[in-house]
Amino acid sequence: MAQDCVFCKIIAGKIPSRKFYEDDVVIAFLDINPASQGHSLVVPKEHFKLIMDGTDAQIQKIFLGVKKVAERLKSRLGFEGFNILINQGLEAGQVINHFHIHVIPRVKGDGLHVHPPDRKPTDAELDRVFAKLK
Repeated sequence: MAQDCVFCKIIAGKIPSRKFYEDDVVIAFLDINPASQGHSLVVPKEHFKLIMDGTDAQIQKIFLGVKKVAERLKSRLGFEGFNILINQGLEAGQVINHFHIHVIPRVKGDGLHVHPPDRKPTDAELDRVFAKLK
């Protein structure tokens, strides 16, 4: 446990949360600043900051927890779809330095935008990135 980590304090029961799912690896609770009704956070019990810091086994188990949380949200809240979002690093919007995954329920016409509608790279831009990745 990192002493100054809000999520570690929630996991330890030192800060209240609206926890609705827990297994041996993760807990899930409602986000206090939700993008939609049911917006939840799936948080590993072991503290690490970025996905690359977790072991393969940890990441596999965390995503099994995400699946169970998404199933529960869909069956009990009846939403049409969902986004799974991971902010990694301050530049990407990670506010709490404890790895976590957002599960954001979606319904048609809710007005949320994950991809800005006016952002379209050129073929040349895509080719430059592709060349670096292959």
